[in-house]
Amino acid sequence: MKRRQFMQVAGAGAAASAIAMPAIAQSNPEVKWRLTSSFPKSLDTIYGGGETLAKTVSDLTDGKFQIQVFAAGEIVPGLQALDAVSNNTVEMAHTVAYYYVGKDPTFAIPSSVPFGLNTRMQQAWLAQGGGEQLFNDFFKKFNVVGIHCGNTGAQMGGWFRKEIKTVADLQGLKMRIAGIAGSVLQKLGVVPQQLAGGDIYPALEKGTIDGAEWVGPYDDEKLGFAKVAPYYYYPGFWEGGPAVHAFINIEKWDGLPKHYQAALRAASAVATNTMTAKYDVQNPAALKRLVAAGAQLRPFPQDMMEASLKAANEVYAEISAKNADFKKAIDAMTAFRGDQYLWWQVAELTFDIFQVRNRAK
Repeated sequence: MKRRQFMQVAGAGAAASAIAMPAIAQSNPEVKWRLTSSFPKSLDTIYGGGETLAKTVSDLTDGKFQIQVFAAGEIVPGLQALDAVSNNTVEMAHTVAYYYVGKDPTFAIPSSVPFGLNTRMQQAWLAQGGGEQLFNDFFKKFNVVGIHCGNTGAQMGGWFRKEIKTVADLQGLKMRIAGIAGSVLQKLGVVPQQLAGGDIYPALEKGTIDGAEWVGPYDDEKLGFAKVAPYYYYPGFWEGGPAVHAFINIEKWDGLPKHYQAALRAASAVATNTMTAKYDVQNPAALKRLVAAGAQLRPFPQDMMEASLKAANEVYAEISAKNADFKKAIDAMTAFRGDQYLWWQVAELTFDIFQVRNRAK
């Protein structure tokens, strides 16, 4: 090949490369988002779910997709996280759907409702049982897309200044509990109170409230409840497997390249597994420390559990009669729960019961 021909061919190749490179760059654009969390940094495991999400997205995109995480109150208060995403103040939030039952009680079901799903079932329903699609059809009304992004595992029933020996002891009891769970216990005589986490301890100490639910041993220990409300009850039947969500503005989601959407989904799965595993590791040691410090473990009385289940079903029927979205979701959850416990009683439950009994010997 003559030198002139070689230079022409080489020049054509270089030109083609120069054209191709911007196309490659466009498929991996630099994206910078802000995430507002509903949690303070002190609750490192649940707040840490947002950090795990952000780090994993960055790792999966070679640092091209950056998400900056802000704690509750740094941009908006924790309970306004959904609104901030809906109105595009921020691109996304890390929060719990049941915080927004004031907008629509349907928001409780993708997170947790009294006598709903346990942790494994909730994750299965959202990931593979049709739950995510069902709820994203609902979330569209609020201009967001929801992705499951964490689970605390079954929570505790809370801290009380006095013993609860029967359902009658709930009459007039002032308890920090909100949402649908508050409506259920209200039927049994409880006076629900809505308080921020930082306000619970002084309210218990002063006797302004008689009891409070929070999360579980690892998070509860940090707030020192055992000093002012020694009776620690279980189970938190209103949160058998509460899911946390990443909410994303629909326009921002639709504007992402497909592989960035895939990175967000993958990172959310990592955050979910990490959060649940951390709580499972941390809660046993924290529970031992709480008991050593004076906490008195108590199961809720059987008559209270049965009365609460009856009240929950009444609340669901009342809401379903007025809210088609809620009815569709609660019916789907109930059907899924029925099939899951059919399997659970055959394998998972029998295995666990044997293991627990054997441990106690």
